[in-house]
Amino acid sequence: MGLGYALTEEVHFKGGEILDRNFDSYELPRFSSLPRLEAVVIGRPEVPAQGAASRPSSAGAAIANAIFDATGARLFGCR
Repeated sequence: MGLGYALTEEVHFKGGEILDRNFDSYELPRFSSLPRLEAVVIGRPEVPAQGAASRPSSAGAAIANAIFDATGARLFGCR
């Protein structure tokens, strides 16, 4: 989701009105756009179970820093 937010998702406005009122015109990232991922499950029965939750995405910051490392150009968010 973080890569989608940073690279592909966009809401279009005209005169302060949102133009993307349905998902037929709103571009969402697809699984086919992702690199190959491998999930690794680690069995640790001695550790008590804990909750899990979604974390905030730092993909945009990671992409901006990668561009800076490669080019020396700093990217800043929209204002």
